[in-house]
Amino acid sequence: MSDTQETKQFVEDLADQGDDFSRWYIEVVRKAQLADYAPVRGCMVIRPYGYAMWENMQRLLDARIKATGHQNAYFPLLIPESLLQLEAEHVEGFAPQVAWVTQGGNDVLEERLAIRPTSEAIIGRMYSRWIESYRDLPILLNQWCNVMRWEKVTRLFLRTTEFLWQEGHTAHATAAECQEEVLRMLEVYRDFAETDLAIPVHAGRKSESEKFAGAEMTYCIEALMRDGKALQAGTSHNLGQHFARVFDITFQDEQGKRQHVHQTSWGVTTRLIGAIIMTHGDDQGLKLPPRVAPVQAVVVPIWRKDEERAAVKEFIGRVTAALAGRVRLLVDDREQYTPGWKYNEHELRGVPVRLEVGPKDVAKGAVMSVRRDTRVKESIALDQLPERLPALLDDIQRALFEAAKAYRDENTAIASTVQELEAHFASRRGFVAVPWDGSAAFEAEVKEKTGATLRCVPLDQTPWKGLARAGQDVALFARAY
Repeated sequence: MSDTQETKQFVEDLADQGDDFSRWYIEVVRKAQLADYAPVRGCMVIRPYGYAMWENMQRLLDARIKATGHQNAYFPLLIPESLLQLEAEHVEGFAPQVAWVTQGGNDVLEERLAIRPTSEAIIGRMYSRWIESYRDLPILLNQWCNVMRWEKVTRLFLRTTEFLWQEGHTAHATAAECQEEVLRMLEVYRDFAETDLAIPVHAGRKSESEKFAGAEMTYCIEALMRDGKALQAGTSHNLGQHFARVFDITFQDEQGKRQHVHQTSWGVTTRLIGAIIMTHGDDQGLKLPPRVAPVQAVVVPIWRKDEERAAVKEFIGRVTAALAGRVRLLVDDREQYTPGWKYNEHELRGVPVRLEVGPKDVAKGAVMSVRRDTRVKESIALDQLPERLPALLDDIQRALFEAAKAYRDENTAIASTVQELEAHFASRRGFVAVPWDGSAAFEAEVKEKTGATLRCVPLDQTPWKGLARAGQDVALFARAY
């Protein structure tokens, strides 16, 4: 088999979602060249196409974080064991996942160093040095970095031993300011997920059993994937004064008294790339939201005769000039592949719009656009292209969100008893909205009998108005990644 035939088979052979969603997911990640397995157990290599997506996501989210007054900083990867051990509940929560450095060069270390599973300990120690007065508050810091958690079961992007993320860590003078920050950043995540990633999410609080180790309260955004499983897409934690007491982070208030600060932490990870794949993809591969797609439009030249080539290339040059600075454009002028093969490849890779340019298009002074989400075709005149293509991309962005929201709503049921939940999860997936009075016993029984967990108690209870009695809230249960 020739290299071209092997590549063609590589592009075309893709599992159907309905037959084996897990296999479909892994094949899409690898064949679309987003990531691949690394030689280190549980780790991945993020390939240029996948990393370009992460860079676009990082750029958009970083702007949102800075717009709320936060600054970026960087803290060490290695954390002394004695520092980590100061906070028993936190350590216990992460103990099975911590990777340790025990030797440097030829020397055995006197103290083990943890490769950061998260940074509360190291940042807490630094805040204890930096904060002296109420005038030093609030501290609003964020860092973009990698972390390591020794996961037993891994899956590309969704759960890997090493992954990339951002983690915000803030310190405040009052509990009210702290809680305001927690909800502010949760809203930043919600809007980022829905506006930029086209992923509808429920923003809500976690139950006591599901909260972050050491937190007073954890809030999250929860999304529904196309296999009916939920995915936690981001978290925002109210740490209260817990870590402040452990690491002695105090300040002198306006009355001259020493007080412990109130802290938050919040983060999202490269798991969001997996969320994009599983929210929008279909049997042909990825469908990428234009706002984060590495390539927003691909131009495919078409000619049969050599004498047609020059005119097509010249026209494509005019197309490229017209769209410069307006869209992320790729001209696929590889001559070793047919136009049909290129269509297949760029569909697999989720490019939002394909622009076909052949002799007939040149004669009309237009390009033929094809949407990835609906495959609807539209001939667009060259002089209209600079305005029409960005508008078309905006429409695709909206359409992807609406389609994902419709899927989520169609796969959200209502139940009121453990028996009804059992009946639902015996044959279906998706979210189930349940009136909940905060009973840990009910939550545990549901998990034991159905495998579903309490994903969150939505902050917006409007969709289920009247379902819960006084003293209750509606909680969402689902099986999850």
